Amino acid sequence: MTKILLIEDDSETAEELVAELTQRGFEVEHAASGIEGLDKARFIKPDLMIVDRMLPGMDGLTIVEALRHDQIRTPVLILSALGAVDDRVRGLRMGGDDYLTKPFAIVELVARIEALLRRPIETRETMLRVGPLELDLIERTARRGEREIELLPREFRLLEYMMQRNEQLLTRAMLLEEVWNYKFVPDTNLVDVHMGRLRHKVDTPGDPPMIHNVRGAGFILRAPS
Repeated sequence: MTKILLIEDDSETAEELVAELTQRGFEVEHAASGIEGLDKARFIKPDLMIVDRMLPGMDGLTIVEALRHDQIRTPVLILSALGAVDDRVRGLRMGGDDYLTKPFAIVELVARIEALLRRPIETRETMLRVGPLELDLIERTARRGEREIELLPREFRLLEYMMQRNEQLLTRAMLLEEVWNYKFVPDTNLVDVHMGRLRHKVDTPGDPPMIHNVRGAGFILRAPS
């Protein structure tokens, strides 16, 4: 049975979520404060965590930051009444895997939980490797062979997403949703601009290319043959 740790200080919200998730087949542990939640996260090793951002004792983002510092890669869904873009971006950059603004529908919460649990196991590793390419998710460094690659935060996230899905065709719509967190597909060349910069850094002159543009379809990352 999938074990979920819910860290939520509002008793009414917590009772509702525990009841709903239990009814849907999840095993749910509850913590009502940040300090208690962090202790339980380290002790029970849940499959997924739902963390309220505003908590007594220790806020949700501090919990996530502490877990990532301990190299605990458990998927975290952050709940918050703060729905501005900057708030969502900060939550994701601090180590959250998804961000849901209150109030929300329980069906959306469950759908997001299922999506996080479906993610490849590589997302919970601290080092990604594809051929000569290495990405350290803790130190936030990238290397190709002996050469260090300096990446901007968005380039790092883009390369991380591609390495977790190497040999897969990734469409521009997929990249916009997963890397930029767009829920719709705008008419933009944003992906192409960033991909061009990333390819320039990863595939330097003389290197066998690893990032391939599939015309009209998207992009593929693959190890050199």
